[in-house]
Formats: sequence, structure tokens, C-alpha cells
Amino acid sequence: MPKSVIITCAPTGGIHTPTMSPHLPITPTEIATASIEAAEAGASIIHLHARHPETGKPDPRPELFQQFMPVIKQSTDAVINVSTGGGLGMSMDERMLAATTTSPEMASLNVGSLNFGIFPMLQKYTEFQHDWERPFLEMTEDFIFPNTFGTIRYAIEKLGGEHGTRFEFECYDLGHLYNVKWFVDQGLINPPFFIQMVFGILGGVGADLDNLMHMHTIADRLFGPENYEWSVLAAGRHQMPFATQAALLGGNLRVGLEDSLFIGKGELATSNAQQVRKIRDIVENLGLEVATPAEARERLALKGADRVNF
Repeated sequence: MPKSVIITCAPTGGIHTPTMSPHLPITPTEIATASIEAAEAGASIIHLHARHPETGKPDPRPELFQQFMPVIKQSTDAVINVSTGGGLGMSMDERMLAATTTSPEMASLNVGSLNFGIFPMLQKYTEFQHDWERPFLEMTEDFIFPNTFGTIRYAIEKLGGEHGTRFEFECYDLGHLYNVKWFVDQGLINPPFFIQMVFGILGGVGADLDNLMHMHTIADRLFGPENYEWSVLAAGRHQMPFATQAALLGGNLRVGLEDSLFIGKGELATSNAQQVRKIRDIVENLGLEVATPAEARERLALKGADRVNF
């Protein structure tokens, strides 16, 4: 029997800006509501970022996370996954602060440096709601998103070793899989690994289905199919096709307004739950089942919601 499909939802992220969609969750209340609705729609993991409540700028302050994480926990049994990617331009200490404060079951971990270009979005907008938005996009033309072996090790030892948090390893390119394998070989991380393959970011691996197939093949070779769970996310218009392909291949998937603001061609998604419902319908129409949070916890060997600090 094929395994059930773990759906992750990333409600807000740190890439899109408020000008791009009126439906992007900004305030703690909006992020909590979006997360709860996504969980009710079928997401078993919620991948969280925070934003400044008035400007919508990515914000690493733990006190913001603490305003919505307990609400989500009290209202759903979804796994809460705290980003350590933060916002482009944040230091690693800033990016880690929310996770080390809240000690979640899961945290994302970018496992390689890359050019992270979101400046092409400037071609779509002539005016912005907030002063920070245009410079934020512009600076990525001359920007490297730094994730060195030293900072990756720091996160693994701090969050994994001291907090028992397990990781969503975000792999934006083929070499990132080999970076994870290096840490495996050093004995710093143990299976089951959760490998999130990211497609369609300018500077990372392109959104070509041949790339998905190749990364899946290499991951099987590096980790062994029995030792890891793999998931796929793709930016923008590639979101649903890549999520569908991942499900067909026996993998898992991620949707959410962090990755795409749209539900169809030229049509903004009105909520994260709308995207979750769409991919859930696709998955179930393929004859597959959607994983429950309990199944996700078991397959990913998570510590449990009773051992977090929120």
C-alpha cells in the first residue's frame, strides 16, 4: 500500500510582500487563523514565519511567534514547524531565535548557500504599500543567502541536540543533498530525515520535472528510501504541478502563500486553506490518502507537542 501524503502548508513566508496580495497573512491573528484553517483543510504540518504586524516585513522576534503559536497549538493537532530561514538579510542568530525560544517539534534548515533572486518581481509592480518593499526586492540582485557548514552545524547542535527538534532540510539544489549526507556521515543527524526539495527559486534548481526526478533518484541513493521522507515545493505557477508529481512518485508536498500567491492562472488565492483543499482533492482523486498529524509525527520521529515551549 502506498504511504499517505504529508501536506505541509507555509502560510506567509518571508518572500512575498503585502503589495502582492491582500490575502497574505500579516498580523499574529491572521497567521493563526490561516494556519488553523489550513490544518482543518488537511495540512498536517504548518511551516511558520512572522511579520511585523503594521508593515508586513519579515520579523524574527520570538514574542510575535508566541502570539500565534499557542493559538494554533490549542486549536489543532498539526505539527508546528518554525522557520530558521527567517527573512532575507537576517543574521543566523536572528533566524534561529524563534526556534530556540519555542523549542518546536520541527524547524526548517536551509542546507546550502545560494543566490536568492526575487528582484524580478519588481517588473510586476509600479507602486508599493510600504517603504521597505522595493529595497527588499532590489537588494536580492546582489545577495547571497548564506548557509555555511558552520551555521548548519550550529543549528543542528543547538536545536537538534539541545531541544530535540527535528529538521525539514530545505534543498534548493542537487549539492544541498550532498551537504545533508555529509552531516549524516559525521554522525550529527540520524534518520528518518525529512528532505524538502525546492524548485523554481532564481539561483536554485529550476522548475523542470526532470530535475525533480533526478533529485529524487540521488536522494534515494544517498539516504536509502527507508531512511527518509521527501517532500516537494515549487514556486509560483509550478506549485500544483510539482506537488501533484511528488504525490504520484510516493513523496509528500508543500503548498501555501509563502510559495505561491495564486490558486490558478491569474487568480489570487483567497486563503491558504484554498490551496490545501485543492491539492487534497487532487491527492484523493489519485486514490491516495492524506496523512494525519499523528501519522506525520510517527514517520518523522517527532518528540511530540507536549515537549515544546509554547
